[in-house]
Amino acid sequence: MTRLRSVARRATRPAGALRAVMAAAGALAIAGCTAGAIAQSTPASSGQSFVQGNYSSAYFSPGSRPEAPAVLGRTLGGGRFSLAADHGNVVVLNFWGSWCAPCRREAPALAALAAHFKSAPVRFVGDDVHDSPTAALAFERTYSVGYPSLNDPGEQVALAFHGTVPPVAIPTTLLIDRSGHIAGRVVGEISYRGLLSLIDKVLARPR
Repeated sequence: MTRLRSVARRATRPAGALRAVMAAAGALAIAGCTAGAIAQSTPASSGQSFVQGNYSSAYFSPGSRPEAPAVLGRTLGGGRFSLAADHGNVVVLNFWGSWCAPCRREAPALAALAAHFKSAPVRFVGDDVHDSPTAALAFERTYSVGYPSLNDPGEQVALAFHGTVPPVAIPTTLLIDRSGHIAGRVVGEISYRGLLSLIDKVLARPR
């Protein structure tokens, strides 16, 4: 599998975006997420960097949303992916790994939500980190995941978001609005109702 390539481009962010990111970072500390890079969440960490039993959700108001980086990569199935190609849709980007217990627990809800929004301007995509394609594809079959996932063994996609709203633990889910700006972040295992509400909110409030 060709190594995933990611490109992050700098964007000028309004002061409100910086305040929103700082608020989100504070929420993470309250939620008990481990500090440091997402790279610390690996199979070898014995689950210490998972978000176990904690949940942190942040919504960024229109006008205070940092621009998402330009992400290019290969999916687990070998296809090409460009985040910019999904402009005009709300993108739900979920960072996961087959080795992650909370990721396994949230997978059915994500699959159900993707089916629920199938006819709406909403696209789901996963980012599979620190994993083997074989294990990841088996995970997708087990949980009937019907949307593509990027093959990201070196967490390059996660690093691309470092200057905006980074994923800091596994699982993390980012919501990107129809203009390509980050509108929300969920750190921890998503719930069907919680993510449904957040997606509906982003759909109803264009940037």
